[in-house]
Amino acid sequence: MSFVDVFQKLSRSELKLKLYSTTSADVERALQRPSGDLESLLALLSPAAEPYLEKMAQQAVALTRQRFGASIGMYIPLYLSNLCANECDYCGFTMSNKIKRKTLSGDDVSNEMRQIKAMGYDSILLVSGEHESKVGVPYFKQILPLVTEQFSYVAMEVQPLEEPDYRELVGAGLDGVMLYQETYNPVTYSEHHTRGKKRDFSYRLESPDRVARAGVDKIGLGVLLGLDDWRLDALLMGHHLDYLEKTYWRSRYSISLPRLRPCTGGVSPKIELTDKGLVQMICAFRLFNQQLEISLSTRETPKLRDNLFALGVTNVSAGSSTQPGGYVEPNTELDQFEISDERTPQVVAQAMLERGLNPVWKDWETAW
Repeated sequence: MSFVDVFQKLSRSELKLKLYSTTSADVERALQRPSGDLESLLALLSPAAEPYLEKMAQQAVALTRQRFGASIGMYIPLYLSNLCANECDYCGFTMSNKIKRKTLSGDDVSNEMRQIKAMGYDSILLVSGEHESKVGVPYFKQILPLVTEQFSYVAMEVQPLEEPDYRELVGAGLDGVMLYQETYNPVTYSEHHTRGKKRDFSYRLESPDRVARAGVDKIGLGVLLGLDDWRLDALLMGHHLDYLEKTYWRSRYSISLPRLRPCTGGVSPKIELTDKGLVQMICAFRLFNQQLEISLSTRETPKLRDNLFALGVTNVSAGSSTQPGGYVEPNTELDQFEISDERTPQVVAQAMLERGLNPVWKDWETAW
């Protein structure tokens, strides 16, 4: 049993019809009891909910403060490699792109971590392209102990692995796994993933089950907003989240809501998500799940990020580089995608403080 079994029983056409036929009365009912109710999440993601955005935002702020206080966790990605064995037309790392390829050595990782620690970070996300033979489990087992010596919380965003591999990495100090489906539309998925193991939609869809069974502390879901109908993708991600929380209740969960950004050889959004739509998504998920962690990356502009911090966001990156070795030697030729918010972590943290929020650089101690 995995989410694949649940997903196969869901009717995309029926859910889409409900989304776009939702009424104001449906939205008002959803606002009364949104927590844990997938029908309410559907209503809050629908076009009919747009006139209620101010009310949704007020409730989202109140719920976030109630559960998380004024704290926002600060994290940063460390890109280990841009090698990739997949063909994904929205990603700068896709195998056909004629870019320089680089995989960090142990010494390279140590140099990058030195730069990152100087910024004040104690929570790190290890990222790589998906290349099992050269950037696979043996490589991660080599690098992870170096990172856990320096950082209290370590998460990974790499290719899907098998359950025993996740268990081994948890034993080596891995705390979180971010694993994004990109889109929950199998047809659209196949259009954008044309070569490599990532073509297997179902294998990726069931990967969070393996992560959870391996005892990972935090599991992150996400969709790449713009590949398909963002309302329906978000709703199906809500179904995925609901299944995981009820099945693997020992793990914590987070979502990421990245919009398509320009990259080498990249594609344009099929359905553009406006700033207003992004606000609606964040508020809808906060009302649906009070304890859910919501991450906001540097893909968004400084002004928008500053306005979103209080609405339900719990984790923020700043000063990020999306290339291997980019903290020591910046070189945009190796970037995965373009960054919109290029402010330093200290400037972003100050923007939070000015809004009555508390940037948290460390909230976990391995010895605990």
